[in-house]
Amino acid sequence: MKRELLKRMVALGMTVAMTGALVGCGSSKDAAEAPAPVAEDIVEKSVVSASDGSVEGALEGVTLSFGTSGLFAPFSYYDEDGELIGFDVDFCNALKDYLGFEIDGDMQAMDYSALTTSLAEGKLDFGMAALCATDERKQVMNFSETYCDSGQSIAVNKETSPAELTSVDMLTSGDYKVAVEKGTASHMYALNIGIPESALEIHDEITTAYESLEQGKVDALIQDTPGLAYYIKTAEDSKMEIKGEPFNQGQSPYAIAISFDCADANPGIVEIFNQAIADLISRRPSGLRKTRPDNNSLAHRTTWLRSDFHLTVQMQTQV
Repeated sequence: MKRELLKRMVALGMTVAMTGALVGCGSSKDAAEAPAPVAEDIVEKSVVSASDGSVEGALEGVTLSFGTSGLFAPFSYYDEDGELIGFDVDFCNALKDYLGFEIDGDMQAMDYSALTTSLAEGKLDFGMAALCATDERKQVMNFSETYCDSGQSIAVNKETSPAELTSVDMLTSGDYKVAVEKGTASHMYALNIGIPESALEIHDEITTAYESLEQGKVDALIQDTPGLAYYIKTAEDSKMEIKGEPFNQGQSPYAIAISFDCADANPGIVEIFNQAIADLISRRPSGLRKTRPDNNSLAHRTTWLRSDFHLTVQMQTQV
C-alpha cells in the first residue's frame, strides 16, 4: 500500500517534461553501526518527502555504484589535470547531493561496450554517459525518462573525404568507409539503415574514430550531434565538418540506465529519482557559466549543471 501511495504522490509532482531516473542497490555508510536501508525504508521516507512535492534526502545512507565513459565530451571526459568532469558527472553529483546517497568507491569510467555490459549484468547500479535508451538496451536494463534528445550527424574530412558525400543516405552504397564507436546508437543506426559491415570501421573509443577521420583513413563518421559538435569546436586545427542535417531525431534519447537487479531490489526508487531530476532541472540559472564554480554547494553545482546543459544544446544547433 505504501508503494502505491508513493507512485501516486510522485506522479502528481512530475510536471517537468525533462526527467530521468537513477536507482541502485542500497547499503549503509557504515555496516558496523547500522543495518543497510531496505526498500520499505526508502519507500517510507519517500512518501513523507513526496507529500510536499520534494524527495530531498530520500536516499540518505544508501550507497550506489556508478559508471560513465570519460570519453564523450562535454558529457563525461577528463580535463587537463586528469579529473573526470562533464555534464553527466555533475548531474550525478547534483543528484547525490540532493537525495543524500553515496557513490560506492570512485566513479567508474570505461568504454561504452564495457559500460553497457556491466549494467546489463548488474555489476553497476546505474550509469550516465550520454547513453541512448534504445530498444535493444531496454531488453537488458531499465532507463529513466529522456533528459536530452541528441540526434545524430555525419562528419567528413574537409581535405580528404569525397566532395559528393553530403548525406547519411549515401553511406548505404558501401562505397565509403565509415567510422563508428562500438556498441553505440550510431553503430546500431549504421547497421539498421543497411551500411555494409565491410564498410564500417568499428572503434572501441570515439577518440580513435575521430583520429581515423582526421587522418583521412575513413571517409565519414557517424556520431551523436552534441559530442561531435563539441569535438569540432574544441579540437585544435580539426579538419572535420558536419554535413547535412541531424537525423534519427527522437531515436537518440539520452537517459539514465539502471540495472534490472537494482530496480528489482528497490521498488519505487525509480520514481524517487524521476522526481529528484525534475526538481533539479527546474532550477534554471540566469545565465551561462564557462567554467565550473569554485563553490561546491548543491546550489552552485546545479547552476553549473544547467548551464552546461544549455551550452550543449547550443553547440548542437550552431554547428
